[in-house]
Amino acid sequence: MLGLLGGSATVGLAGCSALLGDENGDDDNGGSSDYEVSEHADKAQAAWQTVVDNPGPDAEETRNEAYVEIEEAVRDDMVLLPLYHSKGERFWYDYVDIPEHGALGSHHQQFNEVELEGDSELNLLNSSFDELDPIMSTDTASGVVITQLYETLTHYPDGVAEVENQLIEGVETSEDSQTWTFTLKEGVQFHDGQELTADDVVYSFRRLAESEYSERANFILDTPLGLGIEYEEGEDGGVAPDSIGVEAVDDRTVELTLREPNPAVLDVLTYDGFAIVPEGIVGDVEGYDGEVDHDEFRTGMANGTGPFQFDEFTPGEEMRVVRNDNYHGTAASVESVHWEINEDPESRFTYAMEQNADVFDIPTSQYDPELIDAEEDDMGREVGTYGPFENDEETNYLAVPELGTYYFAFNVTNVPRPVRQAIAYVVNHEELIQDVLSERGFEAFSFTPPRMWPTGDDGYDQWVDEWPYGVNETDIEGAREVLEETDYTSDDPFEMTAATYESAPEYAEMAELIRQKLGDLPVEINNNSTQFSTLQDRGEDGDLEMYSLGWVWSWPDVAYGHFGFEPKNTNTSEMPNSATGYYLDWQANLDEEA
Repeated sequence: MLGLLGGSATVGLAGCSALLGDENGDDDNGGSSDYEVSEHADKAQAAWQTVVDNPGPDAEETRNEAYVEIEEAVRDDMVLLPLYHSKGERFWYDYVDIPEHGALGSHHQQFNEVELEGDSELNLLNSSFDELDPIMSTDTASGVVITQLYETLTHYPDGVAEVENQLIEGVETSEDSQTWTFTLKEGVQFHDGQELTADDVVYSFRRLAESEYSERANFILDTPLGLGIEYEEGEDGGVAPDSIGVEAVDDRTVELTLREPNPAVLDVLTYDGFAIVPEGIVGDVEGYDGEVDHDEFRTGMANGTGPFQFDEFTPGEEMRVVRNDNYHGTAASVESVHWEINEDPESRFTYAMEQNADVFDIPTSQYDPELIDAEEDDMGREVGTYGPFENDEETNYLAVPELGTYYFAFNVTNVPRPVRQAIAYVVNHEELIQDVLSERGFEAFSFTPPRMWPTGDDGYDQWVDEWPYGVNETDIEGAREVLEETDYTSDDPFEMTAATYESAPEYAEMAELIRQKLGDLPVEINNNSTQFSTLQDRGEDGDLEMYSLGWVWSWPDVAYGHFGFEPKNTNTSEMPNSATGYYLDWQANLDEEA
């Protein structure tokens, strides 16, 4: 799982197929459309359509070629600059016994198998989030909590990439692989004591497909990104009510009908949005009045089948869940789990050093790789100890090469292409890993992690060799050359803000390093650090220029990351429901005929 086809497209303004903007080249963004081209956005749109049009197992090679074309378009238009692939680290005190997690991340982990000595509450830290409704969850901050409260038909135990049954005891497929029949586990209860039935599954899937609050309807409707479920289109172009191909055959049997074969069904069903809630709990799909209004369901309660039950949630401050004594699996040994919501890294570190958090991460400013004493296990994880800290404690240590990519991206309507490219030219990835991250990550020259590269190891090596912005070097002349195509000068530079989130101050350091490397070039960058949820809100409003974010794969499929690059899916004016891609507004660069 790594590799590529040769990246043949060149970077720069030569060979532009079309200029965007009005006939004078001006628009509402200071004329930045003068520097935009349609060829790369068109290429990405066409490549994604190829992926969509070729979903079957026999079209894998065709899809892989298209994935590489998407990576080429992203690179050559420089709408997103990959910085590093993630190394997930965890530190925990010796009085805590917590299972080691896998490459898909700790947010998949349920805490019913955690054991504590001398306490009954597991104390953790989290970033800000503002929803507990599974169909609204698009981030790991909410996902780690939802995983304790709600469950899906299948799951990745502890984030290890081997799918297992969770709410089902068996599955059968038809001869044409388009009908999947699931048998639910017997005796599973929601937190209110009601028994899980097939009707709950049908309702939950309808919410994901039909509800106005769903932010991932594409994960059930589309293919190959999602399930590709059968459905009828309504008069408004959406899903006709109660038309999706999911049926309750009897109380414990659910039948799922797809438009075409999809071998990834069991993997896709692990996603939070497919979590099962009681039938009719919210009246957001036709045929149900709802037991509670959506505002309460989003932040004031939960009713799932998970090992923990809702206790209290104060957005921006704290979250607490308590043990579900009637859990169908292994009942938790801890009585409760508490998250302190805090985005200040130094404050979080102090909180952990005072042993207010039992399991935690540490900011790079406090990190010393010399304090690690660990060995690699058979899954490529570093397992051992870290310390001692200033509080004289030595903690357990786990480092996992995760399927995640962290990046700077750009809203193309706010930042012109030569500026985006100039930033790519001055970034030295090796320098970022060594000097900013203290080796807590792996160099990223692609959005797709190397282990998932569509065309194998050799292809990925070729991709890196052909990286046009300079591999692990600062190419000031390359940056100067692309900026000479613009009207920006040292007296009249392009000014922009790099929006970073407070809980990851490394991004602010990277933005400052980029600012310094640009030197006397006519680009000025100011940094603005904000809460993670605020950055997301601004992204959906189209109110970002350069910004930091990351993407963690919920299941190991290239399409799961690449759907966000389809230019038509990056239209921030249609977010967060109709459009679900990255905050790029890349659709503005599409040729009118695309």
